[in-house]
Amino acid sequence: MTRILRIINSADPREGGPIEGARRLGEIWARQGHRQDMLTLDPPDELHLPDYPGQIVPLGPPRGRGLRQRYRYAPAMVPWLRRHAGDYDAVIVSGLWRYAARGAAKALAGSPVPYFVFPHGMLDPWFRQTMPLKHLGKQVSWWWAEGPLLAGAKAVLFTSEEERRRAENAFRPWRVNAAVAPYGTSDIDPGLSGDPAGDGAGAALGDAGAQIEAFRRLLPALGQRPFLLFLGRIHPKKGCDLLLQAFATIAQDDRGTDLVIAGPDQVGLVATLRELASRRGVADRVHFPGMLSGAAKAGALRGASAFVLPSHQENFGIAVAEALAAGTPVLVSDQVAIWREILADGAGMVAPATAADTAAMLARFGALPVRQRALMGRRARHCFTTRFRIDEAADHLLRLVEQHRA
Repeated sequence: MTRILRIINSADPREGGPIEGARRLGEIWARQGHRQDMLTLDPPDELHLPDYPGQIVPLGPPRGRGLRQRYRYAPAMVPWLRRHAGDYDAVIVSGLWRYAARGAAKALAGSPVPYFVFPHGMLDPWFRQTMPLKHLGKQVSWWWAEGPLLAGAKAVLFTSEEERRRAENAFRPWRVNAAVAPYGTSDIDPGLSGDPAGDGAGAALGDAGAQIEAFRRLLPALGQRPFLLFLGRIHPKKGCDLLLQAFATIAQDDRGTDLVIAGPDQVGLVATLRELASRRGVADRVHFPGMLSGAAKAGALRGASAFVLPSHQENFGIAVAEALAAGTPVLVSDQVAIWREILADGAGMVAPATAADTAAMLARFGALPVRQRALMGRRARHCFTTRFRIDEAADHLLRLVEQHRA
């Protein structure tokens, strides 16, 4: 049995892709007889993922606001990690620029326990371009925290070749043993066919109809209208404003389609988006159901005409992989790091991350004949089955870890 400790800022599912990926990897490894525990900086009274098959140790400060909450200084972290790191064969650190990374750098320095780091897109040049002053502060932090942490790692794991390429030399000095670790998500329905060009004969849709109905019941204002779907954290980085502007641009020519923007609103952006929708005259056609889970989430992914993510920066995009698994075409910006794979497989469309280019992409998709959209959906499913299954990612990462067992 291989014992792994994952250090991650939070086990709250609302935090998005990193915890979703860590959770699924832990579940797969548990079925194989291995174990992944998690050290988080959640407050001790916040218990997330009650069904997770490993121990979750929350050592963070009480819930607060502002910079303190984002950084999550936790004085108990380093002593706990120094006492318990030796109980594990390896440590995986998820994310940078929080106390989780600083504490890991301090506690694991000189330790015989091998460790690995997932930056999760946090070294992307988009942050340097859009927040230059903040980047200077990060450079200072790099000298005494993130830089030594990455330099001491057995490998710094990028979830795509595109992410690795973009991150190179993001900070100085750049002492990084980079490796690409395939990433993915769980299959929405293992019975679905992966045939990219066939007629879909024999495809087992499972409870797809019931899931779609569960989603539509949750959103009665949508009725039975076709819809485009954004699903993820509602955050400026994700290009939600670009998507809404693009939708408003094409809405007059495509009066039969609505837009659903689903996900947790951690920065209070929904109010701004609602105001924008009202000003553009599409308020009755844009829906905000909040965070979706279970059958409703699966139904949204399966029922959408297309999944849209015009993100300014995305190192992988768990929700993109989930949409591919559902056999739903994906329309993404060229800042989503897996855009080349999507384009190569004919699984969707790609455009620059601007409102005008996103609108043009939506218009091109809307003009496709029904048969061509269906073919794109089958290719989306094939793209998932051949590239983004979490099971293969789990096996690859476990092999990498076991090569460096203490």
